[in-house]
Amino acid sequence: MFQIVFYESEDGKQPVSDFLDSLDGKMAAKMIGLMEILEEKGTELRLPYSCSVGDGIFELRCKQGTNITRVLYFFFVGRRIIITNGFIKKTQKTPPNEIKTAKYRRDDWIKRHKEADKQDGGD
Repeated sequence: MFQIVFYESEDGKQPVSDFLDSLDGKMAAKMIGLMEILEEKGTELRLPYSCSVGDGIFELRCKQGTNITRVLYFFFVGRRIIITNGFIKKTQKTPPNEIKTAKYRRDDWIKRHKEADKQDGGD
């Protein structure tokens, strides 16, 4: 079993929580259900639910009626899945700025959590 963690900025903001709160009830419930499946399956989850968008970033794919939402995530040490950002999909391809945001937040997360591990005596 994996553990899902929402990315949190240094000032304590959780953009994924804000994104989920912005969705209508059915879409939010469906996305949360998919996150629970992701926690169970982890790296085994594949299309149509999950796919790689490159460079260690993956997208969780959710469709409710004609609405399509995605959340981007990466895998981290200790069977953790870090959800970095979410968006409503309006184009065929995943918007490059969303992937860029996910990579930036991944790098930020890793930098801050590696430092925390060192302070805790880990490597």
